[in-house]
Amino acid sequence: MSTARPEAARSGRGARRKPDGRMPLRQHIRELRNRVLLVAAGLVVGTAVGWALYPQLFAALQRPVVELARSRQLDIALNFGGVATPLDLQIKVSLFAGAILTSPWWIYQLWAFVTPGLTRRERWYTLVFMGAGVPLFLSGAALAWWVLPKAVGLLAGFTPDEAVNLIDAQVYLSFIMRMVLAFGLAFLLPVVMVGLNFARVVRGRTWLAGWRWAVLLAFVFAAVATPTADAISMFALAVPMCALYFGAVGISLLHDRRQDRRTDAEPPGTSAEVAR
Repeated sequence: MSTARPEAARSGRGARRKPDGRMPLRQHIRELRNRVLLVAAGLVVGTAVGWALYPQLFAALQRPVVELARSRQLDIALNFGGVATPLDLQIKVSLFAGAILTSPWWIYQLWAFVTPGLTRRERWYTLVFMGAGVPLFLSGAALAWWVLPKAVGLLAGFTPDEAVNLIDAQVYLSFIMRMVLAFGLAFLLPVVMVGLNFARVVRGRTWLAGWRWAVLLAFVFAAVATPTADAISMFALAVPMCALYFGAVGISLLHDRRQDRRTDAEPPGTSAEVAR
């Protein structure tokens, strides 16, 4: 008895795949379940590493507050408002570190789910877009890390001279972690766009037709995501997002042109499986 069918069932890729690389809805759900389980397993490993590195991570996260208290001589500090708050924060920070550390793993799983029907000739693009997706995600996270200390300094600077600013540690750290992940995912969006194009779900002309909405949404997201009121921080996020969007549109248009030429060059009746 052949073992190809059980292996295909476990991986979500099998004989039920149609010639164009598409799968029935049940196969898509099974593929999604398998990818989510793989992401969860990687996140558990990354969280364990984050748990071990928690003292260093917490020191880095609270550094903006500490430096602000020293440089401006403000009475400002993080406040743990409950008995279980330190444990709760350690779990959250460990999960946050796990998401950052395992970003190559879950970005690959996302790419593999979005583009299951690539031909053999196109599958080498996985390495190319992994090489682009991971640095883009980390660049977005680094940009958020650069903006946030300035935001903390600006907002905390409104504290009156005779007042004490005790910042709730839960709110502060959750805010920082959400912003870092939001910036990273925003920079990862072009990779998803190109992946959908390579999977023949969305054509480049469709992405191009919505460029006005894309630019508007990029600036709206930047205005909401950046906690400061200055335009420099907003443009620091919105301009790279727009540039990455148009870069993804350009790659999608080139891919569509290449696919159209390949389709026109194929003799009638040629199966798409020949290229696989």
